[in-house]
Amino acid sequence: MEVILLERVAKLGQMGEVVRVKDGFARNFLLKRGKALRATADNRAKFDGMKAELEARNLQAKGEAGKVAEKIDGRNVVILRQASETGQLFGSVSVRDIISSFQNDGVSISRSQVMLDAPIKTIGKHKIAIAVHPEVEVGVTVTVARSADEAERINRGEDISTRQEDRDAAAEAIAAAGEFFDPEALPTDLAPQPSPAPEE
Repeated sequence: MEVILLERVAKLGQMGEVVRVKDGFARNFLLKRGKALRATADNRAKFDGMKAELEARNLQAKGEAGKVAEKIDGRNVVILRQASETGQLFGSVSVRDIISSFQNDGVSISRSQVMLDAPIKTIGKHKIAIAVHPEVEVGVTVTVARSADEAERINRGEDISTRQEDRDAAAEAIAAAGEFFDPEALPTDLAPQPSPAPEE
């Protein structure tokens, strides 16, 4: 189906372009959300009459989106979740979780603006894009951690893949091994001694 775009659509085209798309995509997304009109002669004439108004509305929306973009560009949101020792989450972090984190900070964004291909399933820092307007996209960081302390460590760049207790235990084991072995021992002292001849 051919449609006339009423706004810029990512990976499809700019406002006013006539593009050919699959029927289902046109009916279920573009036409339903008011992003396009069917490319008929009547609609082309209608679009020409609306073009100046659409461009003015787009510029206003883009300006407002720019203000929101300045507020959230480069922001780091922290989401706390339970996870295994290996860093695998029990569950996942979805678009809904990211939106609620921004709402807690007083920023309102919609589901369609968050560019998250798949839910986040591991602890760490994750970069995602947020399209506050079809022509304005910003990058934010989502830090997923088990606790606020761990989130701070992740943001400082520490490796949290092994637990602190494991690192402490490893250091103690190395220290104990150093005390157990004699550093003055020579390799010949460690050579196997010949076994005594069996008595007959």
